[in-house]
Amino acid sequence: MAILVTRPHPDNEATAACLRARGHDVLVAPVLKFEPVAFRDEAEADYAGIIVTSANAVRAAAPQLGELRLQKLPLFAVGEHTAEAARDAGFAEVIVAGGDAAALRDKVLQSARDKVLKKKSTLLYLAGADLSRDLAGELGAAGFYVVTQIVYRMMAVNSLPRDVCDGFAARGIEAVLHYSRRSAQAFLEAARGEGVEISALSIPQCCLSETVAGVLREAGAKQVAVAAAPDENALFGAMERALRTRLA
Repeated sequence: MAILVTRPHPDNEATAACLRARGHDVLVAPVLKFEPVAFRDEAEADYAGIIVTSANAVRAAAPQLGELRLQKLPLFAVGEHTAEAARDAGFAEVIVAGGDAAALRDKVLQSARDKVLKKKSTLLYLAGADLSRDLAGELGAAGFYVVTQIVYRMMAVNSLPRDVCDGFAARGIEAVLHYSRRSAQAFLEAARGEGVEISALSIPQCCLSETVAGVLREAGAKQVAVAAAPDENALFGAMERALRTRLA
């Protein structure tokens, strides 16, 4: 029996390796494809810092970071995975939030209270094309000026790998891991297109957050497990509890 990982490449490889180290068989079906978007910073702003909600944003912007001399700025990362990508890209000052956009907003506000940032300063938000939360608006309401630059998009993959379809047909998949609302939607659309939606939704759907879980519940999934915190270790914990409950 295998765990199905739906997150995009290259993060799916690290997830698969972690699951195998825990003794699980793994199948991968990246349902979103990463596409960088070149940007040109025409704001001529004197940025006080950068905010990033995804490691993909750092990867996408990496070729332009040196040219724009952005690595010298403090970078506020949504979580440790994104922070690691920022350090790899050359950022020396990385401030790590608790794993979601709300925690990132709060971390920026706390930095202003702690005088790490000046109030009403300008921040650069390196973002994806599909934003689930108006982080720029929330920080703007708190007095910051936020310049949002779209640096990548995630495109839905319309099909599932053949070994995954065969796995659903043979009941050889015991749980599916979901990391974002958008990827959960893409997974459902691909499963419908392949004619495996019913079998796909009959097993535990393990989600990084309640926002992600809502997509699966609306689609009719009855076994939905949600991570206690928005990080991968907590997601693995939710998955393993769901599997134990299913076997009980």
